[in-house]
Amino acid sequence: MAEKIKITTPFIKLDQFLKFSGIVEMGADAKILVQEGYVKVNGETEIRRGKKLVSGDKVFIDFEGQQFSLEVE
Repeated sequence: MAEKIKITTPFIKLDQFLKFSGIVEMGADAKILVQEGYVKVNGETEIRRGKKLVSGDKVFIDFEGQQFSLEVE
């Protein structure tokens, strides 16, 4: 089951979401995860760090044995 992350805006960009949820500390780390193909949004690999996420989107990160499953609420 995915951890639900609540946002208070209509959307959030993927790199900002990764920082907001605590997966990464810096934007540069988010950029690397996304550009290297470690992030999936709704089951599809996403390489655009500016991808707009909206309520109901599911984000999955699989990096160096660590897996995170998050849902935008």
